[in-house]
Amino acid sequence: MSLHLVIAAGSGSTIGAKALYALFAWLLSAIVGQYLSSRKGYGEKWGLASGLILPVVGPLFWLFFPARANSRWRTDGPLPKRRRA
Repeated sequence: MSLHLVIAAGSGSTIGAKALYALFAWLLSAIVGQYLSSRKGYGEKWGLASGLILPVVGPLFWLFFPARANSRWRTDGPLPKRRRA
């Protein structure tokens, strides 16, 4: 009887591939939101929160949100410049 309970508990605790991809997309959304908000001069916390709460809309929000005057977005552009050694 105890073997039957172990098998039942073990088979129900696996995560599906679609759920794993959804988790990766959710985390990627938080990373992109954090990066964009940091580059636009608002700090990483605001972008991280918007990316976690609004997974698809959060990073898109930061793309259209205006950058601050002395932010890296305005001085360097959307992508950082590569520095040669």
